[in-house]
Formats: sequence, C-alpha cells, structure tokens
Amino acid sequence: MSTSNNTGPLCGIVLEEQVELSMDDLCAVCRVERTQIVHLVEEGVIDPLPAMRSAGQAAQWRFSGESLSRARRAVRLQRDLELNAAAAALVLDLLDQIDALRCGSRS
Repeated sequence: MSTSNNTGPLCGIVLEEQVELSMDDLCAVCRVERTQIVHLVEEGVIDPLPAMRSAGQAAQWRFSGESLSRARRAVRLQRDLELNAAAAALVLDLLDQIDALRCGSRS
C-alpha cells in the first residue's frame, strides 16, 4: 500500500458551469415530467437561460449546469420529504442562506 504526498494545488474545470441542457435533458436527468420542471421555474427554484426564457415555450428552454444541480436537490426534497415546489424552494433558499453564513464566518 503506497501513499502519494501530492501537496500541489488541485486544478480542474467545474463542468456544471460549462453544461447547457434542454428541457428534455433536464427532465431525463431528474427523472421527472416537464410539468414538474415548469413548477420549479415558476417558484424560482431554477431559471432557464435568459435568451430561452423569453422564447416563451417551456419545451425550448435551456438550463445551465447550476440549474441542473439545484433541480436535482429540489426533486430529491420533493420526493424524500413529500414537499411541493414552493416548499422545496423555501428549503433551498434557507440552505443557501446557511451556506452564505458559514462562508462569511470563515473569513
């Protein structure tokens, strides 16, 4: 059993920032119907990319990788805790506030 003493900085690309998903892609990854994604958008949990939101039709919306991560968390909250979209949005906002307070206290 060998151990490596690699003390250099970690380097990489955060793929979530580089990803762009269609509505169908997001539905497939989250394993939900379009209507559930539309409810998450209506509650402000996720936002379509600006150019796509103005297109109007939900089927044409495109989402960032950040939206993917947030949608997956929201769907998990909805399934595990039986929350509706509004409650999932509230929980995610509170979790974001907690994270911000934790990061602020480290500096």
